[in-house]
Amino acid sequence: DGVMAVADASNPFHTKKNAMMKSVVAVVSALLLAVSTDAYSTFMGSRLTSVPVSNASNLQMKIYDWKRREADESAINDMDNFELTLHNIRPAPGSRKRKKRKGRGISAGQGATCGFGMRGQKSRSGRGIRPGFQGGQNPLYRSLPKFVGRPLGPGHKRKLYNPIKLDALNQVEDGSTVNFQSLFDSKIITKSKLKHHKIVGGREDFTAQNLIVQAHGFTQSARAAIEENGGECQVLSRTTHKVVVEEPEEEEEEEETEEAVEP
Repeated sequence: DGVMAVADASNPFHTKKNAMMKSVVAVVSALLLAVSTDAYSTFMGSRLTSVPVSNASNLQMKIYDWKRREADESAINDMDNFELTLHNIRPAPGSRKRKKRKGRGISAGQGATCGFGMRGQKSRSGRGIRPGFQGGQNPLYRSLPKFVGRPLGPGHKRKLYNPIKLDALNQVEDGSTVNFQSLFDSKIITKSKLKHHKIVGGREDFTAQNLIVQAHGFTQSARAAIEENGGECQVLSRTTHKVVVEEPEEEEEEEETEEAVEP
C-alpha cells in the first residue's frame, strides 16, 4: 500500500485530479452553507418582498337569477341606512333556483325521456306502481292479522262523538239546562273538533239535581244517573242540532173477545 501511495503521489495526473476534486467539494460545501443560512435566517435581504394583505373574502355565491347577477345591491346590503318594506323586499341571492325544464332537448340533460328511461313500467304514461305493491310478494297489509271487532274500513260507517263525562256536570247549578256550548262558555270543558257530543259516565258520583241535559247521545249508565237525580235527557239531532221531540209510546188496547161457551 505504501508503494502504491508513493506511485500515486509521483504521478502528475493523479495530483491534478485530486486538486480538481478538492475544488469541487469546496464549491458544493459553500453552496450548501449559503442555502442553510437563508433557510434559517429571518432576514432575507433583497429577496424580501411585500405581500398585499386583504380582509375581503374571495368567496362568491352562485346566483341563479340572471337579473341579479350584475345588479347593484349595495344599498340593500347597508342595513344601517336601509329600511325593508313590502315593495323592496326580495329573496336572498341563490335561495330561489329556477325550475328544471324537462323534454327540451338532449343538451339540457333532461330531454327526450326526461330521465325516466326508455323501457319499463315507470317510463309509461299514467300511474305507475300502486300504493302498497311490493313487487308481487305478500304485502304488509295482507301479512298482518285482522282485528276482531266492528269493521271500520271502506264501505263501513261509524259515529264519532266527543265524550262529556258526568264529572263536568257536577259543577253546574241545579235545575239548569246543560249542553256543550254552555259548558264551554263556563270554561268547564275545552273545545272539540267533533260536532257531536255524548254524555258518558265519570269516575266521581253524579250529584247534580234536576238538570236538563242536551246532547247527541247518552250511555245507559249516564242516562240512568241523570234520571235518578230528577234530571231529563234531551237528544239533539245530528244534522240540525236541535232537540228531537220524542213521540210518546201509544199503549195498545187489547180488545176483549167473548167466546160463546156451548152448554
